[in-house]
Amino acid sequence: MITAAQAQEGETDDVSVQEAVTVTGSRGKPRSIQDSPVPIDVLSEDELSAVPFTDTNDVLKTLIPSYSLTRQPISDGSSFVRPAEMRGLPTDKTLVLVNSKRRHRAALVTIGGSGTQGPDVATIPASALKSIEVLRDGAAAQYGSDAIAGVINFLLKDNSEGGSVSVDVGQYYEGDGFQYTVSGNYGFDLGGKGFLSVSGEVSKADATSRSEQYCESWFCLDPSNPDFDPTAGYAVSLTPEFIEGVPSASLGDFGAVQPWGQPNSEAVRLFYNSAYTINDTAELYSFGNYSSSKSDGGFFYRYPGNGTIEDLRLEDGSIYSPLEIFPGGFTPRFFGDVTDYSFVGGLRGLIAGFDYDLSARYGHNEIEYTLANTINPSMGPDTPTVFRPGDLINEEAQIQADFSKEFEVGLASPLLFAMGLSYLDESYELVEGDKASYEDGPFAGADPFGFCDSMAPTAAGVAVMAAGSTLDCSDPDDPVYQVVGVGSNGFPGYSPAFSEDYTRDSHSVYADLSADVTEKLFLQGALRYESYSDFDAETVWKIAGRYEINDILALRSSIGTGFRAPTPGQQGTTNVSTRLPNGFPVATGLFPASGPVAKALGATPLEPETSTNYTLGMTSNFENMSLTVDFYQIDLADRVNAISTQDVSSDPASGTAYDNYLALVAAGVTGAESIGGVFYFTNAFDTTTSGVDIVATYTMPWANGQNTSFTGSVNYNKTEFDSDVDALFNDESQFDFLNGTPNWRGVFTVLHQAGPISLLGRANYYGGYENAASSTLADIQEWDGEILFDFEASYEVDDALTLSAGVRNAFDNYPDAGDAAIGETCCGRIYRSDSVVDWQGGYYYVKASATF
Repeated sequence: MITAAQAQEGETDDVSVQEAVTVTGSRGKPRSIQDSPVPIDVLSEDELSAVPFTDTNDVLKTLIPSYSLTRQPISDGSSFVRPAEMRGLPTDKTLVLVNSKRRHRAALVTIGGSGTQGPDVATIPASALKSIEVLRDGAAAQYGSDAIAGVINFLLKDNSEGGSVSVDVGQYYEGDGFQYTVSGNYGFDLGGKGFLSVSGEVSKADATSRSEQYCESWFCLDPSNPDFDPTAGYAVSLTPEFIEGVPSASLGDFGAVQPWGQPNSEAVRLFYNSAYTINDTAELYSFGNYSSSKSDGGFFYRYPGNGTIEDLRLEDGSIYSPLEIFPGGFTPRFFGDVTDYSFVGGLRGLIAGFDYDLSARYGHNEIEYTLANTINPSMGPDTPTVFRPGDLINEEAQIQADFSKEFEVGLASPLLFAMGLSYLDESYELVEGDKASYEDGPFAGADPFGFCDSMAPTAAGVAVMAAGSTLDCSDPDDPVYQVVGVGSNGFPGYSPAFSEDYTRDSHSVYADLSADVTEKLFLQGALRYESYSDFDAETVWKIAGRYEINDILALRSSIGTGFRAPTPGQQGTTNVSTRLPNGFPVATGLFPASGPVAKALGATPLEPETSTNYTLGMTSNFENMSLTVDFYQIDLADRVNAISTQDVSSDPASGTAYDNYLALVAAGVTGAESIGGVFYFTNAFDTTTSGVDIVATYTMPWANGQNTSFTGSVNYNKTEFDSDVDALFNDESQFDFLNGTPNWRGVFTVLHQAGPISLLGRANYYGGYENAASSTLADIQEWDGEILFDFEASYEVDDALTLSAGVRNAFDNYPDAGDAAIGETCCGRIYRSDSVVDWQGGYYYVKASATF
C-alpha cells in the first residue's frame, strides 16, 4: 500500500498510489493497481524498511491486516517455522512466489489443526526485497495449487550498482530478548548488459520469558503462591535436595522451570538476483538463496510422579529414579537447525511474436532436530540426555514454459493471450533419528526382569530379595510394575518403521485471456488443468472484470474455483509428541492418513481441498486520496484438518480408548501402551469464509514543503461451518475454531516528512475474541480488543546516512491474561501463547542505514 511519497522506482512523487504497477494477477502484461480487476497491495521498499521487525513474517503481519501470525512456544517445530494465516485460512492456502516463481515449502508440517505446510517466509530477508505484491483473491486458475486465499509475490532488488547496509539493535522493556540484525545489499554491473544484486542478513535474538513459577493443583514449586497446598500429594517430593535442583531443571536462566516466550534464534540469510541480456530478443536470468538458522525453545516441565519421573525396579532389585540425573525435575529443550536453499534459472524473450519465459527451479528445506535436557524413560539409568530425533526434508523441482501474445481483434485494447505448461516433482522425507531417541528400553513394560508372577515373587525375585531388595510383588504400586514412555521424552525420534521418503509429480497447463472490451470495461478469464500422481486431476477457472464508472470511481468483481493439493508432507508425516489435553503429559501420536495405523483407526487417504471464490469491490481515486473496498467470500470444501485426539488406554475397562490401543498394537506400533492419544489428518469439513477489506490513503502536502501521508487498512473476516462436524470435533473445538481469533483487524499509519526528519506512527488494532475452556461451553473467556502503538523517528544525516530510533508497542500493552481458574492457562503460562495479539510487551530499538 505505497503512498505518493513512497512510490516505486521510476515514478514521480505526485503519482497516485493506485497507479503503481503490479505484475501479480495478470499473466503476460503488468497493470496498475487502479486498473486491476482484483485487490492487490504493493508494499514498497521504503515501507518494508520502516517496519520495526526483521522477520519478513512480522513485516507482513504489520502491514497487511488480513495476514495474521502467532508465536507458539512449546509447539515442536512450529516454534521455529511459525504458521500464519491469510483471510482466516492457514498459510498453505496462500501461494508464495519470488519474482513470480513458486517458492518451495518448508519441511515442517504443523502438528494438529490443519497440518499446515507452506513456505517459510522468514528465509526471505527484507534487505533483498524491492517490493512485495499481495493479491487478495483466489488465483489457482492462474498459478495452480494453494492460491485459494491469495498470492504473495516477493520481488527482488535488481540494482546494477550501489548498495546499502543497515544495523539495528534493540530489546524488550522487560530487559530480555536482546537482538540485532546486520543486513546489506550490493549491485554489480555485468558489462552494461545485466546486473547481479546480492543481499545478505545476519541476525541474533535472545529468548524471552513471560512466565511465572510452575504452580498447579497437581504440582507446585512456589510455596508463596496462594494455590500451593502443603497437604497435597506432591508436597512429599519437595525435599531439600529436590528444591536445590529446581534452578537447573531448565537450560537457561528464566526464573521459572517452564519458560514461555520467544526462542533463542540466530540466522544467516543470502539472496541473489541476476539477469543478462543476450541480444534484443533474449535474456538469461537467475536468482536463488541460502539460509541457515538455529533456534531453541522449551517443552513442558517434568515433575515427580507425572508418568515420566517414576521409580523403577532395576535388574539387581534396587530402585532407580530419573531424579538421580535431574534432581529438580527437568524441562526438555528442543533445538531446530533449518537449512534452506533454492535456485531458479531461465531464458525469456521474444520469438515469432510471442513473449516467452522458460524456467527451471529447485528448492530444498531441511530441519534437523536435537532434543536436550531430557531422557528416554524406558532406558532407565542407561538413558542419554541429548538425542537426535531425526530430520525433515522437503524438496521440489519444477520446469515451466510461459508464453503470451497480443492480438488485435477490434476491442478497445489488444486481446492478451497467455498460456503455459509446467511439470513439478516433490518429495518429503522423514530421516531416522538416533536409536536411543525411539528405542523401547526394558522399562517400556512391567516387570522387565521377571521378578513377579501372579503377585508373588519368582525365583529371580526371591534372589534379589535375599540380596536386600525391598521388592514386594503383592503391592501393585511397587516400582517393579511401573511402565514408562518410549523414546526421547518430549519428542520421540523417527523410528525406521516411520522414516520414509514420500514422492509425487504433477503436470499442468493453463490459458489466460484479457482485454479492455470497451474504454470502460476490462475482462479477464483463466482456465487451468492440473494432474497429480497421487490423486485425480483438477480443472479450475476464473473470470474477473472491472468497470470504470468515471475517472474517480470503478467497480470490480471476480468469481472462480480453486484447489489445494495435500502436500507429500501432510500425507506422509508421523509424529509422537507430548501434549497436555487434560493438564497431564501424555504421548500423542500423529500418523499418515494412508498408513496402516491411521487406517486401523478409520482414516481414508487425503483428497484435494476445493474452493469457490467471489469478490465484489470498488476503487476510487481523487486527487491525493484513494479508497478501495472489497467484499469477498471463499467457499472451501473438504478442508484438511486433524481429528480431535482419540484417547488410548491399555486398560480393558476404558472402552473406546482400549479399542484404539488394540488397533495400534495390531498395526505394530512400538510402545503402544505409553501412547495416550491418536489422531490423523482427514478431509474433515466444509467452511464459508467471508469478509471485507478496506484500504484508504491520503497524502497531504504542506506549503512549507513538508509532507504527511495517511494509510488505513481494515479487514473483517468470519468463518462458518458448512457441514456437520459433530463426529469430528466436540463443542469446545467447534467454538474455538469459529471464535478463537479476532474478526476485526486494522493498521493505521501516519508518516510525516520534514526535510531530513521523518516521523512515523502506527496503530495496530485487534478486535475481541473468545475461547471456550470446556466441552460443555460453561466456561468461556472473552478477550477485549487491543491497540498496539509503534513510533519511529529518523534523521537523514546526509545523502548516505540515516539514523533512526523507535519503539514497538510503545505503551507496553499486553492481551488479557488467561483465566487459569477455567484452564485457559497453566504451567507457568500467563498469556495464551497462541494469541495473535503480541504478548512480549514493549520493545525499543535504534537503527543506522547507509547507502553508497
